[in-house]
Amino acid sequence: MTHPNVAAVVVLAAGQGTRMKSALPKVLHPLGGRSMLGHVLAAVEPLAARHTLVVVGAGRETVAEHLAATAPGARPVVQEEQNGSGHAAAVALAAVPDLEGPVLLVNGDAPLLRRETIGALVDAHTAAGNVLTVLTAEVDEPTGLGRIVRAEDGGVLAIVEERDATDAQRAIREVNAGVYVGDAAALRRALDRVGAANDQGEQYLTDVLGLLVAEGARVGGERAADPVDVLGCNDRRELAARRRTLNDRVLDELMRSGVTVVDPATTWVDVTVTVGPDALLEPGVQLQGTTSVASGAVVGPDSTLVDTAVGEGASVVRAHCVGAEIGPDVSVGPFAYLRPGTRLHAGAKVGTFVETKNAEVGAGSKVPHLSYVGDATIGEGSNIGAATVFVNYDGVHKHHTTIGSHARTGADNMFVAPVTIGDGAYTAAGSVITSDVPPGAMAVARATQRNVAGWVARRRPGTAAAKAAEAARGAAAGTATDTGTRGSE
Repeated sequence: MTHPNVAAVVVLAAGQGTRMKSALPKVLHPLGGRSMLGHVLAAVEPLAARHTLVVVGAGRETVAEHLAATAPGARPVVQEEQNGSGHAAAVALAAVPDLEGPVLLVNGDAPLLRRETIGALVDAHTAAGNVLTVLTAEVDEPTGLGRIVRAEDGGVLAIVEERDATDAQRAIREVNAGVYVGDAAALRRALDRVGAANDQGEQYLTDVLGLLVAEGARVGGERAADPVDVLGCNDRRELAARRRTLNDRVLDELMRSGVTVVDPATTWVDVTVTVGPDALLEPGVQLQGTTSVASGAVVGPDSTLVDTAVGEGASVVRAHCVGAEIGPDVSVGPFAYLRPGTRLHAGAKVGTFVETKNAEVGAGSKVPHLSYVGDATIGEGSNIGAATVFVNYDGVHKHHTTIGSHARTGADNMFVAPVTIGDGAYTAAGSVITSDVPPGAMAVARATQRNVAGWVARRRPGTAAAKAAEAARGAAAGTATDTGTRGSE
């Protein structure tokens, strides 16, 4: 649902957030695949506002860079001195002097805000014809929060802070959520009159409501369906709590859509991830970024996938995958590391203690164990022997190796790139391949074995190895004598 009548969204994101005790601005702390600010911007995106203004102050350059990378349509507006939420709103409106119509004001540290909640607020504001509408929440424990005082007709008369509240007002459980939608002209008029006669010497946005009520303007309040939506985030403990709530929401939605999550307590999925029905997420799974998991795939246990696509029916077990494409019916792991540029086609296998980077593995091909495949193309139906290394780096440049289809490479091979192994070719175990191998040929690139008899007795006398060798020679001599005696009877 879009709301083309919304003229602007103003996100207040200028504070440092000292309780976070971090060099990173508070609104940029990540949870669930986005920054706190990113979650707020995602919630307001369906409004299709003509202007999205983000008030920045502390760490302004970092916040502006983040916006340029993740929300280029949002415009940073600098609040040189952080003189309160009312001052921040005034700075934003001054940046668009000809702005007319409804303006949404929202804090940048409310990562659990949902687009449905914002949409309901805007719809209620429009339907009632209010000059200002405040988002509220009914909570079990309102201590420390501003109470919403309503008139008999349901209109909002005031937001009363706890220190100023009467006993009757303290009993009110409906509180201010810090999100407003109001007429731009009315907001400007009220903000011009907001004073700073308080303990902090700051201009508060809450005072706007009282000024508009005093002049007879219609002010309303819309309760959030879920009070959790409006929770802010001021320190690392609250960040962890919001992260857990957000993840629980994501997992609940996935399970309702047909995804099996074996252990929600140990499974973490970003809001930017997609998972198809009948997929199975085992305990200890982390799905991050733009990862997608198709129907029928199994991920985990103990797997982390970042910006990785998993095809239908694939299995990924105890693996770490970043920027990889895992095709249908592919098997990965356990203990595999897929790095960016890895593409595994249908039915391929990357097994135990295998690392891949910028590697394409063809349909049905296998890299079963103990190997490194970097800067390589492997055709269809080939098998890469255990303990194989694709030697791709010469200290300055990376080089490519090509393995054809239906090739069989021996254990403990090294392919010194650039090199090509033809279709149907074999390479012998222990070979260091430095030249191309024609299709159907067998490449042997190893020294001829020679045995130096008696070396241990001469060079390692008295060791366990020497004693074991001497005993073995004695046993062999005895066996030979017995055989000779029996043969003469």
